[in-house]
Amino acid sequence: MKIGRILILSSVLTPLFISCEDVLETKTVNEWDENKVWNLSDLAQGVLMQAYSAIPNTPNCFDINFLDVATDNAVTNSYASNIYKAAIGGITGADNPIGNWDVCYKQMQNIHEFMEKGLRDDLSYDRVNPETDAAIKKRLEGEALFLRAWWGFALLQRYGGRTDDGEALGYPITTRFITIEEGKHPENFKRNTYQECVRQIMEDCDQAMKKLPDTYTGDDAIVGIENTGRATSLAAAVLKSRVALYSASPAFQSSKIVTLNHGADYSIADQEAYQKQWEYAALISNAVLLLDGFGSYTPLTASNLADAPTTTPADFVFRNYYNTNGMETNHFPPFYRGAAHTVPSQNLVDAFPAIDGYPIGVSKQYDPDFPYANRDKRLDLNIYYQGRQFGDNSTFIDVVAGGKDSKEFHHQASRTGYYLAKFMSKKKDMLTPTQMLSAIHYNPLLRKSEVFLNFAEASNEAWGPKVKGPDCQYSAYDVLKMIRHLSGGLPENDAYLEEMSASKEQFRKLVQNERRLELAFENQRYFDMRRWLLPLDESVKGVIVTRDANGTLSYATETVEERKFNDVRFYYLPLPHAELLKNPNLKNNIGWDNN
Repeated sequence: MKIGRILILSSVLTPLFISCEDVLETKTVNEWDENKVWNLSDLAQGVLMQAYSAIPNTPNCFDINFLDVATDNAVTNSYASNIYKAAIGGITGADNPIGNWDVCYKQMQNIHEFMEKGLRDDLSYDRVNPETDAAIKKRLEGEALFLRAWWGFALLQRYGGRTDDGEALGYPITTRFITIEEGKHPENFKRNTYQECVRQIMEDCDQAMKKLPDTYTGDDAIVGIENTGRATSLAAAVLKSRVALYSASPAFQSSKIVTLNHGADYSIADQEAYQKQWEYAALISNAVLLLDGFGSYTPLTASNLADAPTTTPADFVFRNYYNTNGMETNHFPPFYRGAAHTVPSQNLVDAFPAIDGYPIGVSKQYDPDFPYANRDKRLDLNIYYQGRQFGDNSTFIDVVAGGKDSKEFHHQASRTGYYLAKFMSKKKDMLTPTQMLSAIHYNPLLRKSEVFLNFAEASNEAWGPKVKGPDCQYSAYDVLKMIRHLSGGLPENDAYLEEMSASKEQFRKLVQNERRLELAFENQRYFDMRRWLLPLDESVKGVIVTRDANGTLSYATETVEERKFNDVRFYYLPLPHAELLKNPNLKNNIGWDNN
């Protein structure tokens, strides 16, 4: 029997650092006899490495766009892309650009085959020292468990949801290699409940934490710095925090706990059960915050993401790394030789408060004639706007009609009047053909900052804005005050934060907006809107900037794209049509049976 695979040597760890394009175009480099694969430790480990390499290396991995283009945060200029189809409501069970069913189960098979064949007593990773061999196997088993949790959550995030009869279901759980013969009988598999999937992922994380190091440092062969990029116990803990948050969210409760009324309207049917879910999520995140070595909140900076150091930023506990100019080629303005695929929206710009912490609609610090002055400093981290200097170049963004960055100047220019700054290098003349430059970038897959946000959301739902839960070091209010001040540059004496802490309901809106700002373009907004059951049909807007004869600028908004997500089914993704045809025991998510 022959195995046609990419077999990556573990000592090199290439798949943790290759580009998104390479991941999508992996090719078989050789065929190996199966017995040889499972009797040579480097080749055996290569099977597990495929579960790493399948994780997209760059965040713009939805047809070279960010998933934010299917939300109110952004639009794509790539009208021919599949993600544009998703953004305007074109998802079906047979054509789902956001789906990942096949990829996830392929990686589950790789993980399980490695766990069954790559950790045998007679397969040695160190033939000289039995203790080293055992330590390597322990770490590899921990990595396999983490990766199973990672890909399990990837399935749950996409396909978890409510059914027509009110069940909250996840994905069919597999915990062993499925043979060819077993695969011929898909009717033997059915979707597990959402909570069963959560428990499986959490258990895998717990077991992984016992086997993995906190971090990779020094020159030790097992836990030394050369292993950076592999899973750690801290990464497993942060993943637990994310999973617990999803499990408490209203969209993923059964009809016994949450009633879906119409669209974004829902009501709580069992307040006690609902409350317990949030308490559990808050305590999970609190336990992560209290871990030795977790540290305090660290605000994200532009140089954490692009033009970055070779040392991983402290905030990133699981990340990918790439040293290219692909991000800039795809998203720089056309004047700077980019394709401007993903462009931010006016909706997102308006979500950044004024420097006094108040929304721009009520702030005394906001001047509509100078709309980008006196704003939360995270605006500049994310967005290039009219008049802003473009990176380290000596030129400035000009989207006025006929300006170098306007639609009149170039057909591929932004249709919202804004350009993406987050993840972009600031190097001068980066894409000049005679001296094309590259830059070190990081794609943060799991961040410590997310745990703070997870805790704030769950703590508010469990106990309210200012109450500290059992053994908790923070309240939700404490966390948001810290984030807004350190990341946004908002005042420590935050009057608006104080006003919003008057009720759980008001504070929820603030938590949701802070998460939107902190995690913009990290492919989370799409899923956050759905798990919160927020309205999905808000039109996406852009800016029109005009200049009069005196050089005075005026700003107006326009609708650039409608979001036609006006049915409850759009809160969930459909199961793949091909899988439903093969397996009559698979229940689809609500509203998708005839769509």
